Amino acid sequence: MPRFIKKRKEEIGLSPDALQFRGTKKMEKILISVIDYDQNDFAEYELKSVKEAAEFRDSPSTTWINIDGVHDNNLMQEIADIYNIDTVILDDVMNTGLRPKMDEEDNLIFISLKMLHLQEQEEMVDYEQVSLIILPHVLITFQERRGDIFEPVRDRIRKKKPRMIGSGSDYLAFALLDVVIDQYIMILTVFGEKIEIMEDKGISQQNEVSLLDDISSYKKELSYLARNIKPVRELITNLAKSDSELIDDNTFIHLNELKNNINHAAELIDNYREILTDQLNIYHTTASSKLNDIIKFLTIFSVIFIPLTFIAGIYGTNFDNLPELHFKYGYYYMWGLMIILAGLMLYFFRRKKWF
Repeated sequence: MPRFIKKRKEEIGLSPDALQFRGTKKMEKILISVIDYDQNDFAEYELKSVKEAAEFRDSPSTTWINIDGVHDNNLMQEIADIYNIDTVILDDVMNTGLRPKMDEEDNLIFISLKMLHLQEQEEMVDYEQVSLIILPHVLITFQERRGDIFEPVRDRIRKKKPRMIGSGSDYLAFALLDVVIDQYIMILTVFGEKIEIMEDKGISQQNEVSLLDDISSYKKELSYLARNIKPVRELITNLAKSDSELIDDNTFIHLNELKNNINHAAELIDNYREILTDQLNIYHTTASSKLNDIIKFLTIFSVIFIPLTFIAGIYGTNFDNLPELHFKYGYYYMWGLMIILAGLMLYFFRRKKWF
């Protein structure tokens, strides 16, 4: 599956509010889970249909509705009807290639971004779309597939951590965004350790072909990370500047922490890309230096043998009238001349520090 998503031909010309799944289906059965809590009570449910979530719409407690699977048009329409959500928002939820974005409306805040995962070999990054809709007392989250990345947040709610159960859907959204951004930093740290190890080894200690492959691979992965992480910086900045009544004043303090974290992630990307660029430049410089040394050696070798070849060429001609041919010691004199001439040239090159 291509990770740099391209618009499909059949998507061109669709109405912007048409509920149409755009992406690759990652699970067959859609799963709906609900956590409802306040300072006194806690309940956790698995729902058979989204209609069962209607009872939480006007509940004074905080409700987290998580939906795994975003390919069902009918389910999305039901959510739109129950919670009075514009279908344009839910169409964005169903577009898994959507650029990270935030929309703010009178009754909700919509956030969409990529959750990144390291594949098993830790050499490539995979993604899934994560969307959050913040409503009064309700947070609806959408994931392409079931995962445990948000399990630490669920555990904090189950353990009734005061900050979690004493806050609303806005703080819950912050906690989930914090997990996503921490995952970014973790992935960058893994790649960063490998890049720094490669840098510490130096060019001379590595196979040149392997080095080029590593640099190319890491640059590709960092470009992919930058494409998905850097827009999140803009998203968090806009969220921190929001004047929506859905966000409590105390939550803005934590949103500023998110800004620092996402800025740190973006700086890590830039730093590691600079290291790779420097490594690539060093490699090319080293390769060019080696090539120059080879050319220099071959040039000196050729220059020494040009006059020797000239002498050998003269005495290799077939003319009868070559006086030195009948000289008793001519052969030895020729060798002496050639050796002396080669020695003088080597001495001259050494004095000039050409080798």
